[in-house]
Amino acid sequence: MKNRNVKRERFNFVIVLLVLLCVVSCHKIPNTINQNLDTNWSFKSVQDSLWMPATVPGSVHTDLISNGIIEDPFDRLNEKDIQWIDKKDWEYESSFKVDNSIFEKEKIELNFKGLDTYATVYLNDSLLLKTDNIFVGWQVDCKQFLKLGKNQLKIVFDSPVNVGLKMREDLGYQLPNAVNDQSENGGLGKKQVAVFSRKPGYHFGWDWGPRLVTSGIWQDIELNAWDNATIEDVYIKQKEISTELAVLSAEIEIIATHNFNSEVIIKVDSVLAIQKTIQLKKGINKFKIPLEIKNPSLWWTNGLGTQKLYKIEVELKKDKELVASNSKNIGIKTLKVIQQKDSVGESFYFELNGHPVFMKGANYIPQDVFLNRISVEDYEEVVNNMVEANYNMIRIWGGGIYEKEIFYDLCDQKGILVWQDFMFACAMYPGDVAFLQNVKKEAIYTVKRLRNHTSIALWCGNNENLTAWKNWGWINEIVNTQGQEVVDKVWKGYTDVFHKILPQVVEELDNDTFYWASSPTSARGVDATYTSGDYHYWKVWGNQAPISTYNEAIPRFMSEYGFQSFPEFSSVKKYTEKQDWDIYSEVMESHQRSNIGNKNIEFYMDPMYKKPKDFQSFLYVSQLLQAKAMKIAIEAHRRNMPYCMGSLYWQINDCWPVASWSSIDYYGNWKASHFKVKDLYKSVKTMFFEKDNQLEIHIVSDDLKNKTANLKVALMNFQGDVLDNFEIPINIKSNSSNIYFKSELHKLLKENKRANMFIVAELINENKDVFDESLFFFENPKTLALTKPTFNLTVRKKENEGLVVEIISDVLAKDVRVNTTVAGRFSNNYFDMVPNKKYEIYFDSKEKIELEKFKKTLGTLSLYNSYEK
Repeated sequence: MKNRNVKRERFNFVIVLLVLLCVVSCHKIPNTINQNLDTNWSFKSVQDSLWMPATVPGSVHTDLISNGIIEDPFDRLNEKDIQWIDKKDWEYESSFKVDNSIFEKEKIELNFKGLDTYATVYLNDSLLLKTDNIFVGWQVDCKQFLKLGKNQLKIVFDSPVNVGLKMREDLGYQLPNAVNDQSENGGLGKKQVAVFSRKPGYHFGWDWGPRLVTSGIWQDIELNAWDNATIEDVYIKQKEISTELAVLSAEIEIIATHNFNSEVIIKVDSVLAIQKTIQLKKGINKFKIPLEIKNPSLWWTNGLGTQKLYKIEVELKKDKELVASNSKNIGIKTLKVIQQKDSVGESFYFELNGHPVFMKGANYIPQDVFLNRISVEDYEEVVNNMVEANYNMIRIWGGGIYEKEIFYDLCDQKGILVWQDFMFACAMYPGDVAFLQNVKKEAIYTVKRLRNHTSIALWCGNNENLTAWKNWGWINEIVNTQGQEVVDKVWKGYTDVFHKILPQVVEELDNDTFYWASSPTSARGVDATYTSGDYHYWKVWGNQAPISTYNEAIPRFMSEYGFQSFPEFSSVKKYTEKQDWDIYSEVMESHQRSNIGNKNIEFYMDPMYKKPKDFQSFLYVSQLLQAKAMKIAIEAHRRNMPYCMGSLYWQINDCWPVASWSSIDYYGNWKASHFKVKDLYKSVKTMFFEKDNQLEIHIVSDDLKNKTANLKVALMNFQGDVLDNFEIPINIKSNSSNIYFKSELHKLLKENKRANMFIVAELINENKDVFDESLFFFENPKTLALTKPTFNLTVRKKENEGLVVEIISDVLAKDVRVNTTVAGRFSNNYFDMVPNKKYEIYFDSKEKIELEKFKKTLGTLSLYNSYEK
């Protein structure tokens, strides 16, 4: 995935294509010109005199890499040697030409889509703009400073660390330490500064990420010129939705350069819906125009239906000539968060189009420390990975960024709902007037930018700020060192942001969408419990509780939990050398930011698995361990629906190569856990549960309709002998979890040995096809009496594209991984194989390859092969 040179070329191609499309589009509106200012850039440290070529969008770090000044920060221990970068101020400079076609326009603006973070912008040596927030785009009128011909644009970025240190000193009191700010790694001692800047918290370090505090132009800069008017914003508010009629309101904001009469035309999927004459006054004009769509096709999440998106086009005409246009793609749906009192507390679930939906997914962090390196292809791949693994929700975590438009576009198209955190995480923040004003500006910009996306399901104020305040000892720490007055100041800052500013902005600009003040929480200002609200469960892993306790910790909605593993060996080799191949080497521990990480993996592995025979095997078994933990947790959550109605694990992805909780590593390789999640999140899934010496077979269904099937259950030994079996017809109830079989364990086993037995359950449809298979083992992998499997592999071409690998094992084969050196991915891997049963897995290659050549690259690995004999 992360072959950066190839991906950069592809990304540049896409950008060029988009620019060309923009130019073509602009020709349709003769009053408008958009010019991308992405060329002729150079940069230097303010203290230096040597200018070097720069890439825009980019960052100081990636430009220093390109110029050979620093080595790859992700390689071995290089991160430690480049902490000097964030202490310096940096300067970027470019020139661009303005011809008469632009210069004569009534309105000319520079649009800075993303500046990181403290930028002072000069146009032709005149001060144009000062910025203090990476999350906000900045549009500024520049006509008075422009010249016909060559123009000079200069941007000076102040060190975010130095600015943060001054803010920390000026605050007048000390905030509690933000635990993930790696200030000591950055040479600052205990002076943590991340919370003072409206900048991604993870740039300052996290327990899965490095400390690389960036500066630079991380998104495009455009010169926009126009006459008469521009459509600044279109918001399609959904007022009343039914299968017969969607009643909408188009809320349109138009900026006009002078007074004039105009026509507004609204089209739905290119069909004229409304044509209306309006009077525009110079300045900002706001209109609300009713809009209806008859018999709308409702938008559904992945797995429940289609994702119809209606294209709403708004055109503005003057004297029949097109002046401006704006379009939005919207899905029509109703989505509510249902909180109803019941016998144990209060429900917390999402109701889509009138149907309760169990949310299946994960938490998401930015895909790279260096945001400019995330390409369109990367976004497509990560969202496709969600869809393939049967997600219907992703949580964008509050220590990263509000994602680029392409991410939400893809979620709209693919049926992935987005739990959207505001960018606050695991800390208490300043409460001074300047900070609060900055937050409000950010919230208004973000909500207006994202509110039309059908995928936005919930606005959440912060990640773990409340539970940290209540449970991490911060209150006592402040009382003991600074007094109760400071406690009150800190808490007031919290309530001003999360109980006043953010909910007020959401209510004003997007009151269709639910606001939740903090995750986890039971209610506004009330700490998390199991009986209401959402929950983050970290006693497994964080407190070394047994993995089995996932079966006991069942909340109403599990929005965060997880378990670590290492990347696969091919990934580890990309950032290490041979002498580093020990989990306790300095390099491996540097690429593990949880202070209990590698020891914890070993702690949990020891009672469950035999000792892996070598470093490579240890990496493999760590992934099996993670997958097993995910299985226990997800089955517990789904099994207990409708009491529990959501399971979002931590986390789907990484921002650099690291041992972490991710189910897909930085290079795009699926870990064992992502394959396991794909199976566990199927719409209909069979699950075993052992309780009180009884074995239950649960079947959970997310489908909206009942389903008939046959349940086939067999007790087998590892050699493939069937010792007992039955097959019964069943009716799988829609949107529910139910027990379909229960038996005492001793009656199932009889005189058979636990270590050599397993049960396989299959769901068979009316066409006699098996659409689900689940295996149950009576012992942990460590004590299973595994024997060496012999695999028979055959390969054939798929009908349309790709290859099919057929594989059979002569005995029970556990956690089978099929390997190839060809770039691509198998449809299934790390799976258990019933003896003498043929399994088919599909391989989608990223390159053309001959069948015979592919066969020679294939290899297999199983749990039996990973042990010391």
